[in-house]
Amino acid sequence: IGRRAIAGGGPLPGFALSTGLTCAFLAAAVLLPLSLVLLRGLAGGVAAALALATGARARAALGLSLAASLVAAVLDVAAGLVVAWALARRRFPGRSILDALVDLPVALPTAVSGLALAAVYGPTGPLGRALGAAGLRVEGTAAGVVLALAFVGLPYAVRSLQPALEAVRGEEEEAARLLGASRAQTLARIVLPQLLPAALAGLGIAFARGVGEYGAVVILSGNVPGRTEVASRLVVERMGGGDEAGAAALASALLALSLALLLGIGRLQAAARLRAGVA
Repeated sequence: IGRRAIAGGGPLPGFALSTGLTCAFLAAAVLLPLSLVLLRGLAGGVAAALALATGARARAALGLSLAASLVAAVLDVAAGLVVAWALARRRFPGRSILDALVDLPVALPTAVSGLALAAVYGPTGPLGRALGAAGLRVEGTAAGVVLALAFVGLPYAVRSLQPALEAVRGEEEEAARLLGASRAQTLARIVLPQLLPAALAGLGIAFARGVGEYGAVVILSGNVPGRTEVASRLVVERMGGGDEAGAAALASALLALSLALLLGIGRLQAAARLRAGVA
């Protein structure tokens, strides 16, 4: 086995064949569809594509999608850290139920998630009525968009942080306490630096999930053009209206902007790993 591995065959039988099949599947399932979207978006020329993707309505939808997804992802990481800490470091009654509830937004159809959020935060919902009495409103506002995206993205933040918390060595925390460090100092200097790569990974996944969300958002947001309309909803509307070029141009712009942000988060994650001595 060792000689075959050194010779380049690898220890797994059929590794070259499985790698080729995997690459072919990825090309057919990911690269080819995305390439066709880009080609259709640019079919009328770069100037025409920019005009379709940078109109006032498109700019508003793109801006809301990206900004709301980023805010929701940050909230998910903050809340996910608390939930992941409880699951990784504590044993309490109902822990298995909480563990299952974390993954529930992933299992639910997104339209069901939107209906559930609207039932709670809508004008007739229990929290919606209470917030309305205080002069606040969730449904039909940007806050509703952020709430819907945070709901569907939370599981990804929790599942990114939980293994990292379980991997943090308790000996380092104990040594810091024995040397006189407070809990806050131990958290800031020992634990959080090791969690930063996982937090950035959770941020990137939750952000990507939010950018592509449709079902949960369209029910809670109200879909007001220029105010609460997200890019995914505008793409669907253009496709339904027969404007394939406009839909492809907007989808291409969303793809490019999302890819740029994800690459930036990836660079930050790699730098954080180097600082923490993980990679």
